[in-house]
Amino acid sequence: MTRIRDIKTNFTAGEVSRDLLGRGDLRAYENGALTLQNVFINPTGGVTRRAGLNYIDTAAGPGRLIAFEFNTEQTYLLVITHEQIDIYAGGVLDDTITAPWEAAQISQLAWTQSADTLLLTHPDVPPKTLTRNPDASWSLEDWDFFADGNVVRQPYFKFAGSAVTLTPSGTSGTITLTASSNVFTADHENTRLRVGGKEVEITDYDSATVVTATVIQTLSGTSATIDWQEQAFSAARGYPSSVAFHQDRLVIGGSRDLPNRLWFSKSGDLFNFDLGTGLDDEAIEFAILSDQVNAIRGIFSGRHLQVFTSGAEWQVTGDPLTPTSVQIRRQTRIGSVIERYIPPINVDGATFFVARNKREIQEFLYTDLEQAYQSTDIALLSKHIIQSPVDMDYDQRRRLLFLVRDDGKFAALTVFRAEQVAAWTLHETNGEALSVSVVGDDVYLLIQRGEDYFIEAFDDAFNLDSALKGESGSPQTTWSGLTHLEGREVIIVADGEVQPAQTVTSGEITLEAAASEVEVGLAYTHIVEPLPPSGVGQVGAGRKVRLVEAIFRLQDTAALKLDVGRGLGDITLRQLGEEEILDEPPPLVSGDISVRALGWQADATKPLWRIEQDVPLPFTLLSVSTELKVND
Repeated sequence: MTRIRDIKTNFTAGEVSRDLLGRGDLRAYENGALTLQNVFINPTGGVTRRAGLNYIDTAAGPGRLIAFEFNTEQTYLLVITHEQIDIYAGGVLDDTITAPWEAAQISQLAWTQSADTLLLTHPDVPPKTLTRNPDASWSLEDWDFFADGNVVRQPYFKFAGSAVTLTPSGTSGTITLTASSNVFTADHENTRLRVGGKEVEITDYDSATVVTATVIQTLSGTSATIDWQEQAFSAARGYPSSVAFHQDRLVIGGSRDLPNRLWFSKSGDLFNFDLGTGLDDEAIEFAILSDQVNAIRGIFSGRHLQVFTSGAEWQVTGDPLTPTSVQIRRQTRIGSVIERYIPPINVDGATFFVARNKREIQEFLYTDLEQAYQSTDIALLSKHIIQSPVDMDYDQRRRLLFLVRDDGKFAALTVFRAEQVAAWTLHETNGEALSVSVVGDDVYLLIQRGEDYFIEAFDDAFNLDSALKGESGSPQTTWSGLTHLEGREVIIVADGEVQPAQTVTSGEITLEAAASEVEVGLAYTHIVEPLPPSGVGQVGAGRKVRLVEAIFRLQDTAALKLDVGRGLGDITLRQLGEEEILDEPPPLVSGDISVRALGWQADATKPLWRIEQDVPLPFTLLSVSTELKVND
């Protein structure tokens, strides 16, 4: 028999697909795992039981979380639900304002921020500005395009065919406009037109070919003309789809009826879209035209302006951008998700976006060698984890990209590009995650639990979900304030010891023994399961394998439940190698735990050990050394 010693030094390939069970030659096989659930992967290689979720508040309903960062010290969480925005500062409700978006529209809501103003766009709703006022109050108002006198410098476009004419009945005052084809609807009321470069405003809809209008600028004549346009954004034609700031210009990416068009404001004049005579500082606009539809799904300001469309990714260049220097070039042909708006995210200088097929997270990165952008699927080895994403955001402090799926589970990607670390883990909670947002150093989730919608935040001091902590100067048995968990079975950690589960009644629990500090919340289970021994090399395919001994190197760990072939059991951390069921959690321990195993394993696709525990206590695994016997 052959005896083999092996050491697994890290988990920096994350949870990989079972499709790799025959690829023991890959580095990802050596550094990956079969299951990593509810753990975070450290950039240095170890795995830690994920942080618990601290209960913040109950939301009005399903919706979306958006960060508003006024400065490094003043950050806010926006919770957008049906026709409502709740604004939180430091986890405390600061204000509630009325909003125009219905619940079904929130998924297509896009946004960008500049200083104290957040711009929000939706293709079916007039764009809004959310402003934090000097007196710390909040206001939500329509965009206000620059007006020169009564002339509004907003984008215009001729939606009708190029041969369609418009005939004015007069040159001033109240007139009628007659089109040579059906172009008007009732939604055109209060819409502005430019006829021969002069503005008029429609006041009444008469028919599909005739409207009544008020002349803003005296017209040059009453002859039929093909030289006319209407405002690009209106109830009749839809509104902007996405928005960003780039090189001191406001950039609008697409609209409902012009999905492949880009508009750039005048330089330094963010709401002025006057094209003028094409001077360097004047507005710019153009369509993205190619061999396929390119509905703009997101725009991102980086080294260049990056434009993500339904069919491809584009680079807009110009240093600086001017009407004569601007150029757009297609870079890759991946396409972005179209059912909802998921903002592109900057991670270590690369831009991550969700592919149109909803099974890939692409890294869009500029390469000096190619002098172009390239896209790489960073979830190639973990395809099973990427299933219909609905939201994502990046936590720079933890170096974690959080991704929410449509089934309510969420994933975390540990990213450290300098060390080539890109490791996925999958996470579950007793409910369904709907949205994620990183605000400063805090990561918030919107979670549906039963019929309730909770706002919760990751907190390294917690080991339970939807949890609250309480302290008392004198020990007590009754703890209240748990209304949000009414009727639910909760886990209790009292003075560092795990207590029997209880059901919350009338918003409170009663302990068997008084305690000075408690954490109460919902349990979650973390699982660490390695890939089976590789069929490449000494083990070989089809041979029986026996685990002789495994040494687990732990750090700051209080509980370990391990299966090495005899079922899950608690391993004491007080004395190495000793096995017994713990009556209470041990103190935090760092060091090696040696466990011996018995029995041959004939199925080469199964792992040799498994850690699975819902004990709400700290756990970190740094490495695992194993000794195997192989039946020759």
